[in-house]
Amino acid sequence: MWQFMKYEINEIFYSIQGEGFHTGTPAIFIRFSGCNLNCNFCDTDHKNYKTMTAEQIKKECEQYNCKTVILTGGEPSLQVDKYLLNQLRNYNIHIETNGTISLSRIEHLFYWITISPKNYNIKQTFAHELKLINDNIDSDDLKKYRSKGNFLNHYIQPLSNKNVKKTIDLVKGEKGWKLSIQMHKILNIQ
Repeated sequence: MWQFMKYEINEIFYSIQGEGFHTGTPAIFIRFSGCNLNCNFCDTDHKNYKTMTAEQIKKECEQYNCKTVILTGGEPSLQVDKYLLNQLRNYNIHIETNGTISLSRIEHLFYWITISPKNYNIKQTFAHELKLINDNIDSDDLKKYRSKGNFLNHYIQPLSNKNVKKTIDLVKGEKGWKLSIQMHKILNIQ
């Protein structure tokens, strides 16, 4: 099969996962450019990207001694397709998505799915991890998000590590939620 799909890639880099369930795990990050939301706290420069084929992405990943790849963004589900996932099939493929686009047709190709929703418009109803950014959320928000699907692990993360005490209080007051801290920001690594 011929493949001419090109992907808008903001950057590819090797680091450690700094958030959620897999904190501390070495990983290759593939940061996609472009998103269907416009969050004021987004850390991706969507104007800065290079266009790459699946083969070029795979080749860049091969330079690192690592078998975990994290597709992030922006919003990776706008671009990720079966062809790219098949090119990366020798990796444990994670995706971090806002959940507004269903991955049901390719869900089985991921090792780990993290949904970090920014609104209640969640179309992806299964995830290994639901990670909420505490941008002034409360216990009612937690219940609403939790009811949107089958999420195996539940995390609340302070917004840019700024409202830590409020987030800890929320986690302590709600059964089944855990704290996620952006360790990469504390350690000052990418």
